[in-house]
Amino acid sequence: MGIINIEQKKGTPKYKQIIASIEEAIIDGKLKKGDQLPSINFIRDTYKLSRDTVLMAFNELKARGIIQSVVGKGYYVLNEDITVSQKIFLLFDELNSFKEDLYNSFLENLEENIKVEIFFHHFNPEMFNNLIYESNGNYNYYVIMPANLKQANSAIEILPKDKVYILDQIQDNLVQYAAIYQNFEKDIINNLSSVLHLIENYRELILLFNPDRQPQGMLDGFNKFCASNGIENSVIQSLQGRIPKKGEVYIIPDDKDLLRIIKRIKEAGLVLSKDIGIISYNDTLLKEIVEGGITTISTDFYEMGNQLAKMILSKEKRQIENTSNLILRNSL
Repeated sequence: MGIINIEQKKGTPKYKQIIASIEEAIIDGKLKKGDQLPSINFIRDTYKLSRDTVLMAFNELKARGIIQSVVGKGYYVLNEDITVSQKIFLLFDELNSFKEDLYNSFLENLEENIKVEIFFHHFNPEMFNNLIYESNGNYNYYVIMPANLKQANSAIEILPKDKVYILDQIQDNLVQYAAIYQNFEKDIINNLSSVLHLIENYRELILLFNPDRQPQGMLDGFNKFCASNGIENSVIQSLQGRIPKKGEVYIIPDDKDLLRIIKRIKEAGLVLSKDIGIISYNDTLLKEIVEGGITTISTDFYEMGNQLAKMILSKEKRQIENTSNLILRNSL
């Protein structure tokens, strides 16, 4: 087809010459979106190369989103924008204001020619598995927020280990991967301990905990804190049918439940911080303002995104604990 140019004596690796040839053909208009590329076997036999050399070139172009493979047919031009040097698969559990901060920080700290494609699994194991299986081989790096999905490792294991980065929650069976994570057990113990003198003014500490969404470390840390300090406590999975009472302090991880408990506190005629307390998770601008300010336990999501970008750009493979802090406001 005349689009591949290989110089045997040239110092550039052969697979990079294949990549450069295809890029040049796209620039010159010899290849357009939807056009079929010469087959792997054709390039191998014509230029006396190994199949692995040709496959390496095609895989890199595929990971950058420039070409795609169609089962039983071959490889086709998918994108004529060859300026994309790398493509990153980013899988979040859900999008909210603080995850948006993480995402924006990540983009801001990457190089301009790196493309990020974001997906959401919404705590659905089947969706999580399908998204990972469908992405395999199509990206240079895979950034995954597994949340607390059971057996998430089974899907992640199909991906190249050195291309995977775990975000936020790191399960015991994912410790072999590079990660930026929160230590939920340690964080809740340390942060609640810093306001123990305020918590002791109330009768009972209540954790609203959904085991399908919240990390187990949060529950473990809560139980250890209460046991070591003799704090009367309870764990509930839902606010359904619950009427807040004087002397209670609620720890609320989810923002929708935060609004529900504030509404019910008002309906019960209770005064926040005097009669009843609230500690929320993950700080937002809204929580600085609502009811004179909501006390939060929050990690720095902007820093998490910044650190993630740095790790990928430097090809660093390690685990970084993203610490959290308690921000004391009017609700406690």
